[in-house]
Amino acid sequence: MEVYTSKELQVKNGTDTRLKCTFSSYAPLGDDVTVSWTFLPLSGGSGESVFYFHREPFPSNGRFQNRAVWDGNIKRSDGSIIIRNIQQTDNGTYFCQVKNPPDAHGETGETMVSVVDQVKFSEILLLGLVIGVGSAVIIVLVIIVVLIRHYRKQRTHSTAVSLMECTEKLNDKSCDKTVNA
Repeated sequence: MEVYTSKELQVKNGTDTRLKCTFSSYAPLGDDVTVSWTFLPLSGGSGESVFYFHREPFPSNGRFQNRAVWDGNIKRSDGSIIIRNIQQTDNGTYFCQVKNPPDAHGETGETMVSVVDQVKFSEILLLGLVIGVGSAVIIVLVIIVVLIRHYRKQRTHSTAVSLMECTEKLNDKSCDKTVNA
């Protein structure tokens, strides 16, 4: 059994937070799959149950009562939960353990959760912002270059037509008669 979770998660105080836990098993997924979530507070102390799933969700009776909600789908190898109204006292490590008999051995997924008053600007968000702004600048520059070339071409074409018209008029005999008269 292989379990995949985020290593670290920084969340804003008072928000609903999804703790992702996906898994893969060499055995076909059946009715005996269990997902256990436990919590070890940052401040120390003993671990406590957060959530348990076996054929149906079983929320805990402790500090996460009425706050831990099933958000997974066993058929899609997802054992995720949501912690509603996460608080500073929820700082710590969350463990996701999945068993699918006979595939019941493997590492437990761990997520270190830091509850903060303000979420820091993530590197991914910053990268996305830089790429987005850079792309917008490039698009604007391309549009400006295309417009300038179009304007110059139109102006050159217009000047060439004017010169041709003048040349034709000078060579035109009717134009010469009018000029001589």
